[in-house]
Amino acid sequence: MTLHPATRPTLNRSRTIPERTIVAAESDLVRHREARTRFVTSPQGPLALVNTQWISRNNGMAGETVWGVPGEWAPLPVGESGLRLLASAGDGIVVDGEPVYGSVVVRGRDSDSPSEIRFRDGVTGYVIAGESGDYALRVWDASSEAMSTFGSIDAYPFDPEWVIRASFTPVPGGRAVGFEHMQESGMSRQHVVPADITFSRDGIDYSVAAYWDEERLLLVFADATNGTDTYGVGRFLKVLPEGDGTVVLDFNRAYLPPCAFSYHFTCPMPPRENRFPVRIEAGERNVLDRADRLLH
Repeated sequence: MTLHPATRPTLNRSRTIPERTIVAAESDLVRHREARTRFVTSPQGPLALVNTQWISRNNGMAGETVWGVPGEWAPLPVGESGLRLLASAGDGIVVDGEPVYGSVVVRGRDSDSPSEIRFRDGVTGYVIAGESGDYALRVWDASSEAMSTFGSIDAYPFDPEWVIRASFTPVPGGRAVGFEHMQESGMSRQHVVPADITFSRDGIDYSVAAYWDEERLLLVFADATNGTDTYGVGRFLKVLPEGDGTVVLDFNRAYLPPCAFSYHFTCPMPPRENRFPVRIEAGERNVLDRADRLLH
């Protein structure tokens, strides 16, 4: 990120944003926030995640237990998706609609047909893949402590000044950018950034990095509100390039990463170019309990 001059700036909205776009953005924000609340409180929403346990190959193909759920979970041969589960009928585990008695392969989310696991009423799971080829079991509890104490997602009111049109300039072949992740001891994962996203406000030039996450680009960013008024690690914003070489950054739709709701997520952290020196007083702020205190 290039900064000129070295003063404490305040960003403002680009004049190229039509008024009808602003009106639509404010109207859509209400529905967006309602959908966010439904998502985080769903049976496999962020508040329900109670465990993510990686199954190591250090002990060969031996199985191991996972906190909070029955059965033994073992790695599969390298190149195969998922984990092997060994369970008895008394464990009551159902995989892909079938009760487990003996050994069964639980396919990972990277499979064309990922498996679904039911341990008991309200407690479910699935297997995720890591970049190193290892797999982990994720366990979700619809009656988790976080679910029972959740109050609301605190958020700033809509501010049209934070709807910004930026230039979107494709980078041939993309550019690899390292993103550190929480709980990974400073290790970074490389993500391909397909384009330069640039804009200027109050004499300051910004160039930020976003990578494809499903059908939209994910901007992982930090700003001067983090740790005081907003979640300390940073926030996320999903954006979609338009066909005219621009992209709208509506920071009113900035949202909290999953790790703000559960310690069992490993979230990407903002790279240097995505750390704004200004206060972005828009979007979600923190997760609150029923007494309006910070949930974590």
